[in-house]
Amino acid sequence: MRFPPRIARVSAIGALAAGLLLGAPAAAAGAAATAPATAAAVTAPAAPHARIAAVGDICYSALPSQAHDTLALIAQGGPYPYPQDGSVFYNREGILPQQQTGYYHEYTVETPGSPDRGARRIVTGDSYREDYYTADHYASFDLVDRTC
Repeated sequence: MRFPPRIARVSAIGALAAGLLLGAPAAAAGAAATAPATAAAVTAPAAPHARIAAVGDICYSALPSQAHDTLALIAQGGPYPYPQDGSVFYNREGILPQQQTGYYHEYTVETPGSPDRGARRIVTGDSYREDYYTADHYASFDLVDRTC
């Protein structure tokens, strides 16, 4: 199975979203003055942003050693211990920033003593070193900070 290379890129969608968010307060104020129902529609897009803010950070040094092993395998392109490793992560939970299907991929982080794959994963984005760690099978994510 071949996986897309991890490259640095600027997201046009992210730039558009940032522009809309920066312009939203003025638009919301004008909408509130003219039509209260419209104001609710203007402020509604803030809800996905709140989910994104729920993604925490974790220092690379604080990751379990098995996560370091998984990140090393990802960097060298495998081979991976499970056939599911490298498959598309669909972000159905909506916790990670919204991206096109195929942007995120998931990889198993071994859990010592677990009879199966366990709950720990690394989810990568296509941007350079955009790696998220989850210890609870996608209930929460931490962006890996490699500077600490």
